[in-house]
Amino acid sequence: MQFLNTEEKPRRAAVINDLSGAGKCSLTVMLPVLSALGCETSVLPTAVLSTHGGFKDPVYRDLTDDMLKTAQHWKREGAAFEGICSGYLSSREQIDTVREIFELFTDEHSRPLRLVDPVMGDNGTLYGIFNKETAQSMTRLCKKADILTPNMTEAYCLLHEPFKDGPYDEKELKRVMKALSDFGPKVVILTGAYTDGEKIGAACYDREKDETALVLSDRVPGKYHGTGDIFSATAVGGIMRGMSLKDAFRLAVDFTLRCIEVTRTDPQAAWYGVEFERALPMLTERAKALEPSTP
Repeated sequence: MQFLNTEEKPRRAAVINDLSGAGKCSLTVMLPVLSALGCETSVLPTAVLSTHGGFKDPVYRDLTDDMLKTAQHWKREGAAFEGICSGYLSSREQIDTVREIFELFTDEHSRPLRLVDPVMGDNGTLYGIFNKETAQSMTRLCKKADILTPNMTEAYCLLHEPFKDGPYDEKELKRVMKALSDFGPKVVILTGAYTDGEKIGAACYDREKDETALVLSDRVPGKYHGTGDIFSATAVGGIMRGMSLKDAFRLAVDFTLRCIEVTRTDPQAAWYGVEFERALPMLTERAKALEPSTP
């Protein structure tokens, strides 16, 4: 599936997520990843935190009231985007605001690619802020997405099904992705998918082709902050650079794994956030290869 014609348009993305001053996740990692792929990026913070959630008692400043105002200002000034990507949203109001922002930048001349990472929980447990009302709001936002990137916990939640622990067979992965695609997204990518205890990766479903793909790599023990944000940014950046869905999907898996590999020997770094900076040359080289050759 080819979403965009990037040959005649500037490669501009807008990213809606929180900003942590210390610790590497959300906007702190998504901006440099998209930049390394050659995408001009505007950021719309949903909140500013002193640290990411792995630290104790971070200072938190909610920016819900500024989100739509910021987007409206961009629109008045003539801003246009090829892609809009949303990440962690902390309330029903923020989720509903993102739906408004999607529509704000959609008209008869332009419809940006919409990627929604429905961050709600992990390991079979939803984060404390999510209840039935906020989950329903997230479902409505997912219906507006072109690409949806839930993990397995979030996927079952969106389908209103009890969480099922893995490993998962390919039949179950396709069933889940197809059911989520029925909401509206053209593409569903399940992160954290695995079919045995040795490997883990992601599964992808292309609704138009009714095709699935599974990219797995060796399982690396431990928990690493920021990997979901890195995956989403790499996927949307690859697509905006004109990569096929399959190639962008594989790049996102490979780069996320590379970030983990360069971090795994340092437990302190893993807690703070993956050392993605050491892996960025991989993306810049891929971006360079996508540039048209000059005579």
